[in-house]
Amino acid sequence: MTTRPQSCGPPSAAQDVANLGLIRPPLVYLTSLVSGAVIQLATPFPFLPGTLAVPLGAPLVVVAIALFAYSVTTFRAAGTPVPARKPTTVIVRTGPYRFSRNPIYLAFSLLQLGISIWVNSVWLLATLAGAAALIHYVVIRREEQYLERRFGAQYLDYKASVRRWL
Repeated sequence: MTTRPQSCGPPSAAQDVANLGLIRPPLVYLTSLVSGAVIQLATPFPFLPGTLAVPLGAPLVVVAIALFAYSVTTFRAAGTPVPARKPTTVIVRTGPYRFSRNPIYLAFSLLQLGISIWVNSVWLLATLAGAAALIHYVVIRREEQYLERRFGAQYLDYKASVRRWL
């Protein structure tokens, strides 16, 4: 199920896209991964017994990739763009969006968590915490404000019925 925007007059250019800031989610997670990897190379800090790392981490990476692919496919099937720098055309309520308002960000976080476990790096976990906080408190809040302006009560109803992350 999808919901089209309310007709509230033409939106200004600044309101027509969800993510106008310099903080782009893929770059946040990429920076987090690279930073954690560099710190790990300089000062290795494992947190699991070596025999558990791959069996726990690898499946999580696979789940993250599958969730990402399913989320993007669902967005495209609904006819709305995936990048937040383009205007959202509908509120998607199907697929993984029935359970999470942000399954793509969840997939990014699960990917880094899986990699952290797989390579057994506490530093990748630490940088993931920073990335997730930035996404949660800056990016998602800005996107939610945009969606509330664009879709009004329709988005508020969706927001009240579906969790943010899980």
